[in-house]
Amino acid sequence: MHLTAVDWLIMGLYFLFVLGIGYALRRRIKTSKDFFQAGRALPAWICGLAFISANLGAQEVIGMGASGAKYGLETAQFYGIGAIPAMIFVGIFMMPFYYGSKARSVPEFLRLRFDEKTRGLNACSFAVMTVFSSGISMYAMARLIQALHIFDGLFDALRWPHDQIFTFAIVLSAVIVLLYIFFGGLTSAIYNEVLQFFLIVAGFLPLVFLGLKNVGGWSGMKAAVSSIDPRMMHEWKGIMHAGTNPMGIDAIGLGMGLGFVLGAGYWCTDFLVIQTAMASHDMDSARRVPLIAAIPKMFFPFLVILPGLLAIAVVTPLHGAIAAHSSAAVHGAATAGRGLIPVKTNPITGKPMYDASGHPILDYDMATPNMLLHYFPTGILGLGLTALLASFMSGMAGNVTAFNTVFTYDLYQSYIRKGASDRHYLMVGRWATVGGILLSIGTAYVAINFNNIMDTLQLVFSFVNAPLFATFLLGMFSKRTTGHGAFSGLIAGTGAAMLHHGLTLPMQAVPGIHGGWITVLHRYPSDMAQNFYGAIYAFAANFIVAVVVSLFTKPRPEPELVGLVHSLTPKPVSPHREWWKRPEALAIGVLLGALVLNLIFA
Repeated sequence: MHLTAVDWLIMGLYFLFVLGIGYALRRRIKTSKDFFQAGRALPAWICGLAFISANLGAQEVIGMGASGAKYGLETAQFYGIGAIPAMIFVGIFMMPFYYGSKARSVPEFLRLRFDEKTRGLNACSFAVMTVFSSGISMYAMARLIQALHIFDGLFDALRWPHDQIFTFAIVLSAVIVLLYIFFGGLTSAIYNEVLQFFLIVAGFLPLVFLGLKNVGGWSGMKAAVSSIDPRMMHEWKGIMHAGTNPMGIDAIGLGMGLGFVLGAGYWCTDFLVIQTAMASHDMDSARRVPLIAAIPKMFFPFLVILPGLLAIAVVTPLHGAIAAHSSAAVHGAATAGRGLIPVKTNPITGKPMYDASGHPILDYDMATPNMLLHYFPTGILGLGLTALLASFMSGMAGNVTAFNTVFTYDLYQSYIRKGASDRHYLMVGRWATVGGILLSIGTAYVAINFNNIMDTLQLVFSFVNAPLFATFLLGMFSKRTTGHGAFSGLIAGTGAAMLHHGLTLPMQAVPGIHGGWITVLHRYPSDMAQNFYGAIYAFAANFIVAVVVSLFTKPRPEPELVGLVHSLTPKPVSPHREWWKRPEALAIGVLLGALVLNLIFA
């Protein structure tokens, strides 16, 4: 790849702009509320775009493209089943509890509804999750910079070894995110997430059109993907044998695991996205934030999933020889990858990585970046790369702001130093940002062991969000659930997820980070199938244990639960008299739009 001055200028302007936003906002950050909650003064449309952009990090842009290449159009279920219904639910039913309770974070809401120990447990697990999520974004960005040889010229000029480019890229991204969050807090992150939203659309829309045109449109892409020789994609062998969809997931795993537990669990309990809605200026705006975000969310499969499918569909000169189906041609193709998907190499050692059967592992995370290189000319390439880099840093920033808020309010203020001045907590939040960045750098190296960062992310969610969702459902819809029940359920749910991971393993995977570290009792067709069922077991264990323990412990008095339990809380009233301006009307419109799209592309 050769970047021209125009490409470098576009990327340079973006970095200057994001740093400038943080620097310009520094004078407006006078209190901890300004830093952690953006003053709760932002309009709904700004928070709505930030709500979707907080999720639109490396996990979404690179991970969904990778999943599109690895699992096909079945990946779109993450939107139709796993996102839109949950976003409607959180806007209509859950946001009144979050915003109305005046809680500054999700763990703090758990303290209001249950007790201090439940808050502390969730705060610790959520802090770990945000660090891993931020590290995944760092890994994806560094992997992109290394694979595209962006800094090769600089390292040659300085006579530095090329094997340090990966670490250099991680540190560079960490410093940039650290600076604008340190100065501007959540407000800076939200404004940069809005900028990133428009960059993603501008950078990826022409990529999809060019890719479809090159492969002969929608029908040409479907024909090219369906002609994939399973011998060249060894990970598909178990899936093809299972006779299920490309993820190897049945209706229970898809509906319960993705649609209910992981999907709703993420959108309804993850403070990374909830904090952007809580930054809006009133209750009605907070309820509309997830609904506004759901409108563009319905169309994002076309921007982030199709590049992965198109990367598989592109025929390279080597793969044109597959028509003969000779063993030599098949072996050569498997060694080189498939379409624009290369074989995964270890970014530290530079050596190819192999599965348990000794076959090369395909690097699906490179599907979208290689599509940019394949189709975009000078200038447009710079815009496309900037869009990718923006998504990486937005994902990091969102997780870091969530981390510093939870650490300061739910750990430091609660357990280390109570009653300090507001200025002191503002300082702690800024230094927590530094600590979160440093921890994220360490976790970035864990993602090396996966060839699809979406697999990594859903594994983390199955440990944290899945059991937490059971706690929230019981807490919001049952006044009988106690703090002891919620705490015991969280421990049981997380333990069930760990046990399931230790006893199961995806096909072709080696015991370790992918699972099977206790023993292998069952093999799943894919990492995603393992994650979905792990989430189901975690949710079920939490739910059952929380109910049983609650039956033997004393619930809180009903007057203390007003505003925290659905049956004891007055329904929120929209200030708009016109029915079409109310959140409920917007929710119905979004749901109908999602149903139409699902029917068209079923």
